[in-house]
Amino acid sequence: MPSVIIIGGGLAGLSAAAALAGAGCRVAIFEARSFLGGRATSFPLAPSDPDSELIDNCQHILLRCCVNLQDFYARLGVARHIRFYREFYFIEPGGRLSTMRRGLLPAPAHFTGSFLRMRFLNTRDKLAIARGLLALRRERNRRQDLDQITMLDWLREKRQTPRAIERFWRQVLVSAINEDLDRMAARHGFQVFWLGFLARADAYEMGVPAIPLGELYRAELWRGLGDVSLRLRCPVESIDDAGILAGGERYRADYYICALPFERCGALALAVPAFEHSPITGIHLWFDRPVTDLPHATLLDRTIQWMFNKSEGRYLQLVVSASRQLAAMGRADIITLACEELREFLPAVRDARLEKAHVIKELRATFSAAPGTEVLRPPPETCRPDLFLAGDWTRSGWPATMEGAVRSGYLAAEAVLRAAGRPARFLLPDIG
Repeated sequence: MPSVIIIGGGLAGLSAAAALAGAGCRVAIFEARSFLGGRATSFPLAPSDPDSELIDNCQHILLRCCVNLQDFYARLGVARHIRFYREFYFIEPGGRLSTMRRGLLPAPAHFTGSFLRMRFLNTRDKLAIARGLLALRRERNRRQDLDQITMLDWLREKRQTPRAIERFWRQVLVSAINEDLDRMAARHGFQVFWLGFLARADAYEMGVPAIPLGELYRAELWRGLGDVSLRLRCPVESIDDAGILAGGERYRADYYICALPFERCGALALAVPAFEHSPITGIHLWFDRPVTDLPHATLLDRTIQWMFNKSEGRYLQLVVSASRQLAAMGRADIITLACEELREFLPAVRDARLEKAHVIKELRATFSAAPGTEVLRPPPETCRPDLFLAGDWTRSGWPATMEGAVRSGYLAAEAVLRAAGRPARFLLPDIG
């Protein structure tokens, strides 16, 4: 079986490595940093302290519809560390809570009961959303312009109420795709709602890793996968017909997969599209007492979009997707803003003392899923027969998510084995 060098130890590169190693290939992963996972990883809060707790770069979640990501976790033997939740909690300023869960009706009507009971939407909003979901189901395979218009254009076309847009459509989609509705191609919004909410009754269930993200792909897990070598702190300096140059040494393989973010491919003289970035901000807060017993919640009408209970209600992680408004704000101001907003949703925060806080701005979190972007995303094949691309920015069939990254890795692995004359299938079809 062929040898393969993979440049980049994010989810795209790791999933390609897992697939190829499982097929009997000899795989070497070259990663510039000292850990695996790319943007979906964890690191010590106090790097100089060997006993420091690990925190996630930003909270990453998956849905049941993310079948390839679940397959990747199964290959590594860590699927048991993903805890799935059947309830979505919506909190309004003032603390009023609404819960969305599936009922007894089959898909796509499985949310009917809880949807009708949601208090943060009025009857007019709910009727508009119902019309919108029916139109989405009807038009998803018929309309040819969904990559040319924004999701906001489509919602206005379907006469969605302002409250329905802000409290329902925006709250779900901005977090899922990491882009604002007026910048997001409608095709991506359609995909999220169809696969995540309508195609199957359990597809919406939210999986949250129960261990730090970096522990999901720690080094010892790769020993049982086959012939995989990990070369950490080993950035690749160049790639040419003679192989790759890394750490001043030359390495060769039968095939190469570049699984770097698109903005880093230029350093290897690879011509790829220059997409716009969309940022994510993660805010970690530790209080002196429990402030909530909810495992997670989406927070309405404010800057903070999601809250995750990381430890006994005392350690919360907050997420702001497409967080351009926070990019220029100082970290102390972000922490102040987060605590002020939390007091509106969680009354216990008012009496709690903030013990420590940490802010992570991921300014290059994902590419912007703007109209017209899809045609620019490259396939895994390049002009070199031995060089392939992977990354959530390539043509994976999904937006820039963990599922999209794993899909791209599987597609690159399939392309390698086709080129080697040993075709294999790794990519699992979408549930819908």
